[in-house]
Amino acid sequence: MLDLQRLRALHAVSVHGSVGAAASALGYTPSAVSQQITKLERETRSVLLERDGRGVRLTAEARQLASAAQVMLAVMERAETELEQRRGVPAGLLTLVAFASAARGLLPGVLAELAVQHPALDVRLSEVDPHLSVDMVAKGAVDLAVVHDWDIAPLPLPPGVEQAVIGDDPCTLLVPRTHPFAGRPSVRRTALGGQRWVCQPPGRVCHDWLVRTLREAGHTPEIVHQADENPTLVALIAAGLGIGLVPRLGRGPLPPGAVEVPLDPAPVRRLYALWRTGASGRPAIVETVRVLREGWVELPGGPVG
Repeated sequence: MLDLQRLRALHAVSVHGSVGAAASALGYTPSAVSQQITKLERETRSVLLERDGRGVRLTAEARQLASAAQVMLAVMERAETELEQRRGVPAGLLTLVAFASAARGLLPGVLAELAVQHPALDVRLSEVDPHLSVDMVAKGAVDLAVVHDWDIAPLPLPPGVEQAVIGDDPCTLLVPRTHPFAGRPSVRRTALGGQRWVCQPPGRVCHDWLVRTLREAGHTPEIVHQADENPTLVALIAAGLGIGLVPRLGRGPLPPGAVEVPLDPAPVRRLYALWRTGASGRPAIVETVRVLREGWVELPGGPVG
């Protein structure tokens, strides 16, 4: 009979793409994961991992086993959920991933509240891009994810993944204090042409929204600076190097050189919690989602939705 822990190790490599990343997700050392897979290779008399440059790739046999492992882990999850439901108390390990501004602006208070209310619940957070998070939840790599989407780019969900709305995060126009837009009650989208922009890189939703919106208004945005993190964008804007669209969540107080101007109509991104259907009744999931939604409403000076 195949060992479930060894299958779990192989499944983690298939989800995370490397032995090191799998070890980090499982809380093991890379050596321990490698040993588990070596034992599984002996057990199955099959080569499961092959060198691929500096990394590894799964063989056909390994992909078949990883797929079977996902099914077995789902069965285990349902059994664990049923036991936790009988106890009625949120408990055990809950792995949670969130995108950067949620991890910074929402999760610290939520995790602290959960630790006070439910000391038997061990929630562990990792910062992950929303589009990667969906797949991680679907494949059983994590229990819960906080993700977002925009009206122009709805986030597709695979079968077997459930969602709950946490709230809406408005995105506002930030300009240098000396900019002509500063002090206006609002700015129409049609007035955004001819500006120098500070923006996230291509492929990010904020970047795609900006390009599509300006093109619909007959403009091509001149993007002069790009950065992944919102605080970097804010600093560049405050230095007078361009204007930008920045969501409020996780943005923090504005420096003296930057001014917020409402955009009319305002773009909004919506935050969701995601989990697998098989864990829907798990008290740890139910309670964490509840505290996420309450934490959103109670954000000091932040968005409420």
